[in-house]
Amino acid sequence: MKDHIEKYTRKLLRDRTAVPESIRFYVMDDGIITNRDDEWLPVFSEVVSGLNITSLLFARSALPFADYLVRRSDPAADRITPKDSEAKTFFHDIPFIRREEWSGRPKRELAPKIIGRLKERKAMVIEDLGVIATGGVTVEQSFIAFSTVFHTTFVKYLLDIATEGFTPAGEREAFDAFRAKWLKPLEAGGLEFSPGPLTGKDAVLRELWRVGRYTVEKGLVDSFFGNISYFDGKTIYISQTASSLDELEGHIDPVPVDYTSTAGLSASSELPAHKAIYLSTDCHAVLHGHPKFSVILSMHCTEEGCDVEDCGRNCTRKRFACGVPIVPGEIGAGGIARTAPPAVKESGACIVYGHGVFAAGRTDFREAFMKMMEIENRCREAYFDLIKNQKSS
Repeated sequence: MKDHIEKYTRKLLRDRTAVPESIRFYVMDDGIITNRDDEWLPVFSEVVSGLNITSLLFARSALPFADYLVRRSDPAADRITPKDSEAKTFFHDIPFIRREEWSGRPKRELAPKIIGRLKERKAMVIEDLGVIATGGVTVEQSFIAFSTVFHTTFVKYLLDIATEGFTPAGEREAFDAFRAKWLKPLEAGGLEFSPGPLTGKDAVLRELWRVGRYTVEKGLVDSFFGNISYFDGKTIYISQTASSLDELEGHIDPVPVDYTSTAGLSASSELPAHKAIYLSTDCHAVLHGHPKFSVILSMHCTEEGCDVEDCGRNCTRKRFACGVPIVPGEIGAGGIARTAPPAVKESGACIVYGHGVFAAGRTDFREAFMKMMEIENRCREAYFDLIKNQKSS
C-alpha cells in the first residue's frame, strides 16, 4: 500500500494538480496506512470507516478554481454542477462544505459532514482546505477522482469567467497568477515519433505506449482519460477502457476490424468512433485527448434564443473553435461514432462538445499528436484574447 501511495503522490506532483505539502493518503488495510500522521488522521480514519471505502486522498488543489466556484455559487447551494463530459459521466455534481461551516470548529466535527456529503459521490470540496477524493477499492480510484475534480473545476471556472466575468474579490489576481506561474508553454521539443507506416505488432505497441505517455506528460489528457489506437489495415490496436495512457504496457487490445474475435470486450468504449474514422478515411492513427482549453471553447457559445437543453447531445449548429469543427455526441455507436468521423474526414480533427479532441494521422502518430497540440495552443490563445477583450470592454 505504501508503494501505491508513493506512486500516486509522484503523479500528483508530475501533473502539478496538488500543493505538495498538502497531499494526504489514507488507506484501509489491517488499520489505516497514511503518509501523514497529523491532526487530520482521526478525522479521515472516521470517514474511511464510515463510508466503508479502501482509500481516501485529501489535498489542496494547486489552483483555487474550486474554491472560487463555491464562492460564486448560490448561497443555498451545496454542490458544484459542471457540464463537461467527465463531470456528467463520473460525478453528476461535486458537493462542498463552505468555509463558515468549519472555520473555528474542531476538525473532528467535520467527519459527519464529510460522510454525509460523500454517501453518494466520489469526491467533494472543502472551501479553503482542499479536495477529498475516495476510492472504493484501490488507491488508484482516489487519484482518478481527484484528477477529475481538478479537470472539471478548471474547465467550469474558466468557462464561467469567460461568460460571466470576474466577481469575488481576488479573482483577477488569482487568474493572472495562474497564467503567469502555473500555465506552461505547450511544446513538442524533444519528442520522438516512429515514422509510418508502422509494421509489426511490437512496433505498433511500442509507439502506442510512447505516444500515450507523451499525451499525459504534455497535459493533453489526464492519465486515466482519453484513448489511442493504430490500424494496420486488418486490426485496430486500441487502449483498454479505464487504462492510463501513461501506463499502457499490457493494456492494448488488438481488435480485428471485422470483429471476428472477442478481443474488443475490454477495449476503450470509444472503439466504435475509432473504427468509423478508419473506415471513412485513409488514416491509420487516432489520438483522443481532453486538452482543457479546447474543451472550454467547445462549450463557450454566445448563441441567443437557442432552445437546445443538452448541447452535448443535441446541438444542430455548425460550430467551430479556431477553425476546428465542434461536434455533439455521447460515447458509443450512436453518438461520437456518428458525429466525429465525418468531421475528422473533412478536417483531420474535431472537438467533441465538452469532451475533447479527436486527431488523426495518415501513417503515424506525429501528425495526430501535432494536430492536437496545435489545436490546444490556438484555443489557449483564443481564450486569453476573449478574456482580454472582456477586461477592456
